[in-house]
Amino acid sequence: MIRRAVVKGVGHYLPKRVVENAELEKTVDTTDDWIRSRSGIERRHIAAKGEFTSDLGAAAAKAALDNAGMSADDIDAIVVATSTPDLTFPSCATMIQNKLGMTKGYGFDIQAVCAGFVFALTNANALIVSGQAERVLVIGAETFSRIMDWEDRATCVLFGDGAGALVLEAAEGEGTNDDRGLLAFDLNSDGRHKDILYVDGGVSSNQQTGFLRMQGKEVFRHAVEKLAATAHTSLDKLNMTGDDVDWIVPHQANLRIIKGTANRMGVGMDRVVVTVSDHGNTSAASIPLALSVGVERGQIKQGHVIVTEAIGGGLAWGSVVIRW
Repeated sequence: MIRRAVVKGVGHYLPKRVVENAELEKTVDTTDDWIRSRSGIERRHIAAKGEFTSDLGAAAAKAALDNAGMSADDIDAIVVATSTPDLTFPSCATMIQNKLGMTKGYGFDIQAVCAGFVFALTNANALIVSGQAERVLVIGAETFSRIMDWEDRATCVLFGDGAGALVLEAAEGEGTNDDRGLLAFDLNSDGRHKDILYVDGGVSSNQQTGFLRMQGKEVFRHAVEKLAATAHTSLDKLNMTGDDVDWIVPHQANLRIIKGTANRMGVGMDRVVVTVSDHGNTSAASIPLALSVGVERGQIKQGHVIVTEAIGGGLAWGSVVIRW
């Protein structure tokens, strides 16, 4: 018998304000057709004034706890993936901990941009497998609208705000692919590619928040190649292939990237959970948000094999295989 981290609950939260492509046409030199053809995005949610990343994360966490039939008192640790925390410090995780009324345990943030949730899942799994925690809340939460240059039509139309969360719990498994839980992982980074996706501000560099800057063509090229490769690496560790996968739940950055990755994995789009059209790119929130929506739609069911993969600034990228 071995110790596994099993998904017990999932939830998400989206800000109330929905911004359709048509609304952006009024303020940005762009069109609905241009946005849809290049990204597949039709609308996105934008956080209200005074609504912060920790608010989004706490709401998603509450939904996941409700789904799991648990309370905050049942949680030992909170791991939050975000690149847009409320403050430079303290961590967003401790703010969410407070908003949940959780006074025991611990919380910390992980920053791997759009790949953040994959890195957070991997670290949460390590906490459970090592016996450091029995139950962990893993949250992806972002307010990327706060780091957009709204005059840069190549980037501002792509991103949105939101949050998603999973509750992981320790369970005994047989050590086979039939076990429920997180089964395999692959994490990577390569700092040589910093300049193709970054924010031009920071505490140490210029004491400014800065705006997101991206070389879209270069990001696209790296994304399709690296996402398929990392997914195959995780599956190879289990002697599994794309044929064994029930659902790919990818980082929701761009519909063309999602289709290209699925094609390289030999998986049809009928086995891919897609939410990018309604949410845009919500960075570290996109995978848990899509997992929650996939469960809500009735697509993802207990026992299904799920592959999640993501790439973000750094570059950082990785994948996780889960039996739901």
